[in-house]
Parts: sequence; C-alpha cells; structure tokens
Amino acid sequence: MRFNRDIFITFILLVVAIIFFGSSSFDPLLQDNFYNFQTHMWIVDETLQPYKFIFYDGIKRALLIVGAIFIFVYIYASYKKKLLSYQKGLLIVIIASILVPVVVGGLKKSTNMPCPHAEIRYNGEMPRTAVWECYTPEFAVKKDRACWPAGHASGGFALLSLYFLFHSRRNKILALMTAMSIGWSMGMYKMLVGDHFFSHTVITMLIAWLIVLLTAKMVNKIPYYQKLEEI
Repeated sequence: MRFNRDIFITFILLVVAIIFFGSSSFDPLLQDNFYNFQTHMWIVDETLQPYKFIFYDGIKRALLIVGAIFIFVYIYASYKKKLLSYQKGLLIVIIASILVPVVVGGLKKSTNMPCPHAEIRYNGEMPRTAVWECYTPEFAVKKDRACWPAGHASGGFALLSLYFLFHSRRNKILALMTAMSIGWSMGMYKMLVGDHFFSHTVITMLIAWLIVLLTAKMVNKIPYYQKLEEI
C-alpha cells in the first residue's frame, strides 16, 4: 500500500471537509430535519430505550470487549505459527483503537465547539461558529462545549484499522464496510438526538482513517514484522 500517497490524500480531504462544512450552511440545513421547531424536541429522545443502549452504552461496552479480545489474540498469536501473519494487523488494530478515541477526545476538549442542541437555532444559547473562529466576549466565557469532532463515533471508526488485519481483498472490503456501518450508526444516533452535526462525524471518520494509515506505516517499519513477511 502506498502510505505516503494515501496519507496525503486523506489529509487534503480532511482540510477540505473542515473548510467546506465550516463555511457553508450544509450542516444546519440537514440537521433541521431532525428537529421539531414547534415542540423544540429532537426526533429521538436521548433517554429513549432500547436505542440509547444499542447505539450508545451498549456499543461502547462492546467495543471495549472487542479491544480486549484483540489484545488477547495478539498475545496468543505469538505462540501459534499459523497466526503469526496476523500479528502485524492485530497490532495496528490495537494501537489505532487507542489512538483514535484519544486524539478525537483531545480535539473535542480543545476546540470548544457547541453541539446542535446548544446552538441558538435549536433553542440553545450558543451562536453557530466555525472551528477557526473565536467567540464574541459574551460567549467566550462559556466553556465545556466539547462537540467537535464526534467522539462517540471515534470508537467505531477506529475499526477501519481492520482493513490491515485481513489478507484477502474481499475480507478487507468487508472489514471496511463493517467499520463504516458501526461508525456511522453511532454517528447518526448522535445526530438524531441533537448531539452532533453531520460534519462532526465526517471529520471523525477522516481523522480516524488518517491515524490508521499513520499507525500502519509505523508498524510496517518495525524490523520484526518485516522479517515475518520474508518467512
């Protein structure tokens, strides 16, 4: 895989996405479809079950369990020659599963961007702003608006790293489709309850893939795995 090329393309797409969504009205126009301006209610109540468990609490716990399983399998693969060829992919998945949520979570805390439900347009108190803009003095004192990018979906999009676990093209494509389905189902749920705009999930997806590519490039340079490929 041509890592440098793919990393560059992904980075450019990320910059373009940030500029496009930050300077256009695409997000609110789409988000309006999930909000009732008469009742001031979102199309899905965030406390409503079983949706909250399936798309929020449950999926978060499931991803933690899956991560633990990958760590166990990685260690187990060290003792099984038939699984040695999967060790590199497993390491990429483990590292990416940690880095993606950590990086996205760090960005959320530093950008101080409001969620849809916090914006004036949706009966909140914060003005709409781009990530590169500063708040006016009366709004600058309002902190803890950690809504950009989408942290919840980061765990799902970290699974894009599964692309590097499998060997066949068919399985690689299935892995990407599975990761995209999980990431976007988590992201869509947060849109429906008013916690995120569409762009928040797009940005998270691109950041996740960028981190996955950088992780894969780094792991591929480890001499141990280079020797395994020669065996």
